[in-house]
Amino acid sequence: MTTLSALLLLLLVLMIIVGGKTGLKSYLSVIINASLIILVALLISWGVNVIAVALVFIPLKLLTIIYLGTHDYVVARNSFLSALVVSLIIIVLIVIIQYFAQTAGFGDQAGEELVGLSLQAGISFPQISIIVAIFSTLGAIAEASVAMSAGLLELKRHDPAINRKQLLKHGNMVGSDILGTAMNTILFGFFGSFLPLFIWYMRLHYSLFEVVNDKLFVGECLIIVYSFIGVLLTVPLSTLLLTNNLSRKDKNKK
Repeated sequence: MTTLSALLLLLLVLMIIVGGKTGLKSYLSVIINASLIILVALLISWGVNVIAVALVFIPLKLLTIIYLGTHDYVVARNSFLSALVVSLIIIVLIVIIQYFAQTAGFGDQAGEELVGLSLQAGISFPQISIIVAIFSTLGAIAEASVAMSAGLLELKRHDPAINRKQLLKHGNMVGSDILGTAMNTILFGFFGSFLPLFIWYMRLHYSLFEVVNDKLFVGECLIIVYSFIGVLLTVPLSTLLLTNNLSRKDKNKK
């Protein structure tokens, strides 16, 4: 048994112990999402249009993340709708900013490895950078939408008499807590994955001007900004959608 297989097995056992059936579904979600990423890479390498791949696999990834990550249909439906709307907004933002940022392709750090190799791979590097940025933001958006929807729905079930105004108020309070943890998660993930390059900058005595103009650094920072904006949009939108849905149901009962 390889190390990766042992870790995957340990993860499966722990998720079943902690989450039961929901934990098993979440584990399947991780496996399916990893398979989808591999399939996306294969399709792009085979010459399939990058934009078409993104349009097909973005909803698939959101469906997998959200519907397999929660046992409540109402939470899943509201989370998927809000995450999909925010994702579409973020896609437009990513396309515009990536066009002006020009961070696609290889950085200076890959110069030695590319010596003697052709860069004419028949693939659009700007399109690749766009799809990478989009997929990098989906997890944060889906997580925030599920957390908001689950928290507000649980509040409504414990206090059925709560009105729309109070639900929106509590949604803002829950959202502020979620924003703090989500931002820290995104930042720590960025620093953890980017630490070797920071060491590179320090050892080669990069100036601050050189660092903030480095292609790899700017590209990673933009992904962090996209994720931040996605979470910021997801919190109020999830609250608004769920609140309107619950208010509509209360009116129909009357």
